[in-house]
Amino acid sequence: MKTIKLDDFKNYSFLSNVKFSEDGKYAAYVCAHADLTENDYNKALFLLDMETKKTKQLTGEDVNSFYGFDGDRLLFSARRTKKEKEEKEKTFVYSIPVSGGEALLAYTFPHPVLKMEFADKKTAVVLHSWKDDPFKKLPKEKAEEAKKDEADYEIFEEIPFWRNGGGFTSRKRNRLFVYNLSNMKGTALTDEFTQVDGFDFDKKTQEILFTKSTYTDKMPIYNELMLMPLKTKKAKLLNAGQDFMYADAKFFADKILYTGADGKKYGVNQDADIYLIPKTGTGAKMISPKNYDKSLWNSVGSDSRYGGGANSHVKDGKYYFITTEDDSSFVNVIDEKGELKQVITEKGSVDCFAVHEDKILFIGFRKQELQEVYLFDGEKENCLTKHNAYASKLQKIVPEEFEFTNDGVKLHGFVLKPLNYKAGKKYPGILTIHGGPKTVYGSIFYHEMQFLAQSGYFVFYTNPRGADGMGRAFADIRGKYGTIDYSDLMKLTDEVLKKYKDIDKDRVGVMGGSYGGFMTNWIIGHTDRFAAACSQRSISNWISKFGTTDIGYYFNSDQNGNATPWKGFEKMWDHSPLKYADKCKTPTLFIQSDEDYRCFEACAFQMFTALKYHGCEAKLVLFHGENHDLSRTGKPKHRIRRLTEIFNWFEKYLKK
Repeated sequence: MKTIKLDDFKNYSFLSNVKFSEDGKYAAYVCAHADLTENDYNKALFLLDMETKKTKQLTGEDVNSFYGFDGDRLLFSARRTKKEKEEKEKTFVYSIPVSGGEALLAYTFPHPVLKMEFADKKTAVVLHSWKDDPFKKLPKEKAEEAKKDEADYEIFEEIPFWRNGGGFTSRKRNRLFVYNLSNMKGTALTDEFTQVDGFDFDKKTQEILFTKSTYTDKMPIYNELMLMPLKTKKAKLLNAGQDFMYADAKFFADKILYTGADGKKYGVNQDADIYLIPKTGTGAKMISPKNYDKSLWNSVGSDSRYGGGANSHVKDGKYYFITTEDDSSFVNVIDEKGELKQVITEKGSVDCFAVHEDKILFIGFRKQELQEVYLFDGEKENCLTKHNAYASKLQKIVPEEFEFTNDGVKLHGFVLKPLNYKAGKKYPGILTIHGGPKTVYGSIFYHEMQFLAQSGYFVFYTNPRGADGMGRAFADIRGKYGTIDYSDLMKLTDEVLKKYKDIDKDRVGVMGGSYGGFMTNWIIGHTDRFAAACSQRSISNWISKFGTTDIGYYFNSDQNGNATPWKGFEKMWDHSPLKYADKCKTPTLFIQSDEDYRCFEACAFQMFTALKYHGCEAKLVLFHGENHDLSRTGKPKHRIRRLTEIFNWFEKYLKK
């Protein structure tokens, strides 16, 4: 068995977007690898024969998006010619038979395609990422010249004006179109001010179900549920007059199933419930249990994913969905009567899944193994692939788990011992804090933690109050940031030092990203017990973040008891780590990306300046062209540099 090296993630396979063919004979999914030469990720389609359970690579490694099966062919986007690579806004959809062979260009769409459903052989409903081209009526040469000039400017007319991972978004929308595939003529189904979050299509009734919000100045928190017959193209509002945050919406026999919440009790992070409503648009009924206290998504963290996939399905009068419970995610099923059952029950992470008859295919993590494709046949799950055979030969440290209480609240602790641990020898330790805060750490594989533990550190973590998986009340820390969650993390540190006496209490570090970066900033202003810190993509000032990030104008207020910089300035400042930065004595490394529009660079700059101004050792590493997801989906070389900086910082201050 080999030890895990800093850059071993370049040899991992990242799986995503598993889908069944309509007849269930085949399935397909995307497999990605890091490419250090191009400093990017290469993606290929793999086909799984459900009879033989054998997989084969179906395409080259130039796949951009996988749209699914269309009869006996698969549809995906790619850029395979010089001209296609120059046409940045267009989407080139290729088809390839399940039997293999050469992929052929099937359709060319004028905008990025987010989702595509076929109404019939000549008609497709498409969700585009769309922005109006002001130069579309100019001759080609003049249009290109005008676009070059316009590249020097950005015009903001609304908030949010940018989105993490999506760049500048003012007047940009996800917009529904219907296409005549014989001449590729598209007709817009929604207007230029309407943002469509997602849609479902019923081929039998020729209806489109979608959630949307329409705005010109400020994107609202609440959205709307719409039903549109494709024949009339006239949308009908369902649940009229209700303020609601719709999360998922699907056709369910002759009714409509949707999930969501009104946010009145627990704010914008409130977990969704499951509802059924007739197509008349009135008389919605909640079918999830009244006191159901699970989150309907997978929030189990790992830095060894790339890509997504479906986390819900409707099949044969049943709704299949993912929940996060404690430190794992599972697949559940509910019927019209509200009868609920957990069908995927093993601990770990279910990242995405597909359903055919009584079979469930899913991509996930089990124990300390990396992603593979698993088949649940109704009784047990079996691993069907060996994409991460390389990683299976790496030595992995299994987290030791224990329970502890703080303020009467039960919490779950995890500890990775150093590789080749020897009792009686003193070791440094690192407390690591997850983002969110409404996510969870589990016992699944985490490259960064494994590497640090195998480099001679005790690594320990928990899911403090504010985290997902333990119910709505547990996750609700609005107006309490830096109080009860800080107390939980300090109690964890006390318990770990008590249980693991070979940790040198004078050589303990702390690190975290996003909310974990907020908490790292908070910790260094409230205690000097840590010998070094690393704050990544962090929050330091709730007031400035309010006006500089993609979610700041609503999230910051919601999470600070409805305070704003005008009505509640002191409340926001009291919970801002920057207020306490003058107390910091801990050498701190800041990691930040300049295209992180979720936790903008201003917060890192302010905290770094405050530490330097007050004589505290600090260093800031700014990554160009990266966003909030640097540690998970950043360019491979940047991920290596990031972890190198963190490693060197802790080596300097915890092993001297």
